[in-house]
Amino acid sequence: MQIILLFKFMKNKFILQIFSAVLLIFYGASIVSATPPTIPEELAIDFQLKAFRKFKEVHFSGKVPSVIELSLDGEYLEREQFAIIDTFNNIIPYYFRKETFSNKVPVSVTANISQESAAKMIDGNTLTYAEFDLIGDSNTAPIVLRSQKPIISSSLNFLLDGHVAMPNFVEIRARTETGTQKIVVANSRVDGQTINFPRTVSDEWHITFRFSQPLRISEISLAQENAVKTNTSILRFLAQPETTYRIYFDPDRQVILNAGEPGNLAQDKDIVRLAKVPTNLNPDYKIADIDNDGVPDIGDNCVSAENSDQTDANNNGKGDACDDFDKDGLINSLDNCLNLPNRDQKDTDGDRLGDACDNEESRITEKNPWLPWVGIGFAGAVLIILFAFTAMAPKKTVD
Repeated sequence: MQIILLFKFMKNKFILQIFSAVLLIFYGASIVSATPPTIPEELAIDFQLKAFRKFKEVHFSGKVPSVIELSLDGEYLEREQFAIIDTFNNIIPYYFRKETFSNKVPVSVTANISQESAAKMIDGNTLTYAEFDLIGDSNTAPIVLRSQKPIISSSLNFLLDGHVAMPNFVEIRARTETGTQKIVVANSRVDGQTINFPRTVSDEWHITFRFSQPLRISEISLAQENAVKTNTSILRFLAQPETTYRIYFDPDRQVILNAGEPGNLAQDKDIVRLAKVPTNLNPDYKIADIDNDGVPDIGDNCVSAENSDQTDANNNGKGDACDDFDKDGLINSLDNCLNLPNRDQKDTDGDRLGDACDNEESRITEKNPWLPWVGIGFAGAVLIILFAFTAMAPKKTVD
């Protein structure tokens, strides 16, 4: 009887409009929840600027646009990337030139990867890197540096690609004049990108890193104490009259900022060369932390999986969140059965617990958690229609 009444009510145009509005509200809510938010361009720029550790500020008071040259001699540049921003938050294109005059001994490199890939560690380009495969829980990256003449050194420097954790341990051996290998750094934990050791002379250095997370080395080199080095570094950009610029530099990770056409900034004519400009620390600098768990990438035992507690139950250098206890090829944070292999991740009842470790029955509501909400929504719509019909029904008068 109620169903028949409902169909009669639906014939009323006003009631049909209310019913349609209810359906549109439910549909609109689903569309809004599925639409990903967009990031304004200015916020994206601010996010990139947080990667830079230092900046210089320059105000150009000339009357016509001019090419400004800024000396960066004496500045430590881990990566030769810059961001020049004007007072209107525009990204300004630039030209960077570095000249090095030295009697530095040439060095070659080999590793347990292809020669083409290994060569990227000594190409002077911080945008390239050599990648060492992560095969199991304990992985090694044996690297050999050779030179035609002996090198006097007491430190090894290496630069990691962005969002890469430190290797766990390192061992360094140097070949002696008799052809034997001398240990200069025993199997020691790595706590920085510079490894110091007693002053040693050798033409062949064997470096072995042990790692438990993906390892990508951008550059590696020995500090050559018997080399004389002279560096000249300049940065140029086109400045507009009465405009202030901030020159950000020394980022701790790769930064991509799209600038406009740079013009011919390499030409040495009509250049305005500035005197020494003081360096400031960037107050907005935020150390790289790609998973936003409060632990910097360089010291995070799970770089790409959030784990602020850094729990490592089996003490293998890899946090539990990115470990794979059951060896099924899925890290724990993505595995719906941590202790039992289930590569297919089958979950019949949809309760986020894989069938391999789920002892509960497969219920319709578990498999389709949205079903109760549909029922509630439909019941609500029916109540609204009945209420509207009741309000519009003519009142009976008693004679």
